[in-house]
Amino acid sequence: MRVIAGTHRGRQLIGPADATTTRPITVRVKTSLFDRLDAAGRVEDAVVLDLFTGTGSIGIECLSRGAKHVTFVERDRDALKRLNENLTALRETDNAKVLPSDALSAALFPALGGRSFSLVFMDPPYVMMLDERQRQRVENQMSRLAGCCDDDALLVLRTPEHAEIRPVEAWREPEVFDYGSMAVSFYRK
Repeated sequence: MRVIAGTHRGRQLIGPADATTTRPITVRVKTSLFDRLDAAGRVEDAVVLDLFTGTGSIGIECLSRGAKHVTFVERDRDALKRLNENLTALRETDNAKVLPSDALSAALFPALGGRSFSLVFMDPPYVMMLDERQRQRVENQMSRLAGCCDDDALLVLRTPEHAEIRPVEAWREPEVFDYGSMAVSFYRK
């Protein structure tokens, strides 16, 4: 795992201990994703919310490319330890807030501190997106998140290739980009 561009370009990140808790995004997909986001002017000066963050690869890429602030949300202790080590090594702790929380919990919202986000990443475990009850929890949280987002916010959802991509209340019809075994969907508020 490494940072692709920006002030931390080429820096190695501490990855997950194993593939059972988190699954890092591939360099190819991360490059394509950020090429799209940069072309749309979505990263520089953004206030970012990174849910199911794992060890922080996506949020750290945002900081490297000029995001103002990133709020990282992760509940796994080992992933949190590695995330904090990555932020400390890159000297990005002042531009970040780490919330050890369940990304789908209603208790998340008070912890966000009233911040308004311009860019949101959601990368739930693939098993959640393939189970209807869990998927509904993810979509409900997406709807609630619209209330703490800027009027022109973008939400990026990463799913397995076989997951049905559906409209979500408070967000426009998603634009879907397929990458082999995964898909990335852009939801505009």
